[in-house]
Amino acid sequence: MKNAVILHGTAGSSRGNWFPWLKVGLEAAGYQVWVPDLPGSETPNRERYNAFLLSENWDYNEGTIIVGHSSGAVSILNLFEALPEGKKVKAAILVGAFENDLGRDDLKGLFTKSFDFEKIRSRAGKFIFIHSDDDPYCPLPGAEHLAEKLHADMKIISGQKHFSVGTAGEGYKQFPFILDLISKL
Repeated sequence: MKNAVILHGTAGSSRGNWFPWLKVGLEAAGYQVWVPDLPGSETPNRERYNAFLLSENWDYNEGTIIVGHSSGAVSILNLFEALPEGKKVKAAILVGAFENDLGRDDLKGLFTKSFDFEKIRSRAGKFIFIHSDDDPYCPLPGAEHLAEKLHADMKIISGQKHFSVGTAGEGYKQFPFILDLISKL
């Protein structure tokens, strides 16, 4: 079964940015889609998020695509470490990812331990990072480092800030680039 999970960023929701638009587009392409409101998203937390994402009886399988934005992208990495042994998804798409807490107290809960990149790599058939060269929050070198560690494809789109309505304007109520990318997986 084709299914998709879309994870929003810090202090976000399932109704923000391009998430509702992507949900509709994926459903039209035959996906079952889950766009949860992550609990306590003002202070993302690895353990809290993993407990929530694994308690919902969602079937993470070889037909699953997971898309995460900002701290939602980092949460994919944490989730992959917590998936039951033998579970593997088709692809992970990480938009505006970052490799450390960026000096912010509200992000420390995502980085309570170092990433096990070998284990994370084993949980997805493909990793794709999407980043802008002018992201005001998440430095490009951090995303490039993560992409290198995961042997991922890196898509750099110039001048798109943080791929959000708040940084790049109302145009980010949609994100056709991602939908097109998924259609080619």
